[in-house]
Amino acid sequence: MIRKLTSTLGRVGINGFLLSLLAAIFLAWLFPFVGSNESTIPWKPMINIGIGLVFFFYGVKLNPTALKSGLSNWRLHVLIQVSTFLLFPLLVLLLSSGMTWIDKDFRIGITYLSVLPSTVSASVVMVSIAGGNIPGAIFNASISSLLGVLITPAWMGILADSAAIQMDYLPTLIELSFKVLLPVILGILSHSWLFPRIAKHIRYLKYVDQTVIMIIVFTSFAQSFSQRVFSPYEASVLLEVGATMLALFFLVWLLIEGACRALGFSREDRITALFCGSKKSLVQGVVIGKVIFSDPAIFGLVLLPLMLYHIQQLIAGSIISSAMARKS
Repeated sequence: MIRKLTSTLGRVGINGFLLSLLAAIFLAWLFPFVGSNESTIPWKPMINIGIGLVFFFYGVKLNPTALKSGLSNWRLHVLIQVSTFLLFPLLVLLLSSGMTWIDKDFRIGITYLSVLPSTVSASVVMVSIAGGNIPGAIFNASISSLLGVLITPAWMGILADSAAIQMDYLPTLIELSFKVLLPVILGILSHSWLFPRIAKHIRYLKYVDQTVIMIIVFTSFAQSFSQRVFSPYEASVLLEVGATMLALFFLVWLLIEGACRALGFSREDRITALFCGSKKSLVQGVVIGKVIFSDPAIFGLVLLPLMLYHIQQLIAGSIISSAMARKS
């Protein structure tokens, strides 16, 4: 019975990690002091070390040869990166003034969500299930993550006034290069030596990523709860933001679908463009946001639209990929 329930939930994108994130938020609400800045637990160095490990092993898993071989399908790559870093932000920028039902504090989070890179693992898994171009998905998801270190802070620097945040691009870029790019580069350089030695254990590395993300989510929301940041908002606000995130997902999906058909993409490339171009990375969002938004309490507000989008992109993406698999 339990196994059948787990399998059913998994098919619609509700997995152990998603439930753990919700549990982390619930624990932050129950014990806000434990994760706040006043806590005696050294959260900051733990998080910094964790981030370094996440991106080091991400670099180790990247195969330089496979990345080079993926360069040939340039039309697919251009469409996905343009969808991720240009279409999405411009669409949100165009629509944000009309989102009068969304509080301005949450609109900052939606703006931030729009400029994030695509997610890696979820995109590749769903492309694989749906029968898409898997090498293309791996290439674009990997490149998107690296480009995000440069492009996401640049976009937030441009949108800083409209998003009502203070951000200096150069210091942010330097900090992200040290925390993200440097570990990735070291991981890539270690690939040929280290990857064969850890290949059989590679599936367990996801627990490192997930643990780091849960710690950041827990501490950010704990600080928000300890400062009562969410107290002015009713539960209906959560539903409004969630519905807006779902509508945004399907709007981007339809625009990419139209572009793929106009360009005459094959079914495999169309699937890859749809899943990679519509996804946003929770990992990068948490890591980059930790640098851009220095106040953990405000960061909790910013994270809420990203968390809701992440949950819904997993559920909607899992349903759609399964339907595509059955159709093929």
